[in-house]
Amino acid sequence: MALSVREVGDIPVNGRGMPMRGDEEGAEHPARPPSRRGVLAGGAAFAAAGLLARPARAAVRLRLAHGLPRAHPVHRAMLHFADLVSERSGGEITVTLYADGVLGEEPTLLDQVRTGTLDMTKASASVLDVVSPLYRLFDIPFLLRDKEHWRKVVSGAPGERILQAPGPSGMTGLCFYDAGARSFYGRRPIARPEDLAGLKIRVQPSPTMVRMVQTLGAEAVPLPWGVVYTALQTGLIDGAENNLTALIYGRHAEVTRHYAYTEHTMVPDVLLIGARTWAALRPPLRDIVRAAAAESAMLQSALWANAEEASRAGAERLGVVFSYPDKAPFIARLSAMRREFMTDPTLAPLIAQVEGA
Repeated sequence: MALSVREVGDIPVNGRGMPMRGDEEGAEHPARPPSRRGVLAGGAAFAAAGLLARPARAAVRLRLAHGLPRAHPVHRAMLHFADLVSERSGGEITVTLYADGVLGEEPTLLDQVRTGTLDMTKASASVLDVVSPLYRLFDIPFLLRDKEHWRKVVSGAPGERILQAPGPSGMTGLCFYDAGARSFYGRRPIARPEDLAGLKIRVQPSPTMVRMVQTLGAEAVPLPWGVVYTALQTGLIDGAENNLTALIYGRHAEVTRHYAYTEHTMVPDVLLIGARTWAALRPPLRDIVRAAAAESAMLQSALWANAEEASRAGAERLGVVFSYPDKAPFIARLSAMRREFMTDPTLAPLIAQVEGA
């Protein structure tokens, strides 16, 4: 194994390129002429030492920010990602995480990654039209049948195509994180589309999600994640649509009473890296980052399953009532929207691939 610079510097060598004994150190034998063999060996040793003493590659320091709490499965998976990247790059890459929206909410973080002031972020696929229009696939109501179907899509050819699709932002998708199925919840029971009529429902800032809620008869209110609790508490909104863990991680169970498993979409989170940062990485480092992201997604999937179970139990203790409405009326109300997506030349081939998965 080649010696590191530190190892070469810590071990004195003699004219034969061998570790010196105590009586050989310093100038105790200044008049002893070196042999030709010793000169050659010594020259080779010093040449090798010179090569090894070249400056190490500059450290790559990446900043990764998101708006979720530190206890969230996505944050814990990202910690694993950071550890893997550091270990496998030999410390050449370090990733510093910023949670809880300390650097801004999702739209702000995406802007920072696009402009190169932030290296990486996590964003919901619902807001990633800025990366590629293919991400709109996940906003199509009731396209994904169940969790097993979702896994086939994100781990197969459709998911890989979406992550690798070039877009106007230049951001690169690294992996999908499980964010469960999205359903409606609020102060009142929701058993059919008519129960949403006139309600103000928070949605992510996605035109597709706004239209979906409007088609169901409610008023769509786009709001960033960090203000949803206050909006529910003050009555600015009557309800929201999100996955089960929002009840606990967002504390929404404190200010809502009914959660209806409509499961209208299954929108993953996406780990993204900026174009400038990605271009600056050497190909071997890119491979390390991609592999670490994929492994962090596997861990996150297991953490997510536990989080959903714990979230439901915690929400029930706070008095939230869970229901399972018939999905057929919701599907029927949104069928025209689905047909329109099929006429989109960008999405239609991908939708057909997903439906056949």
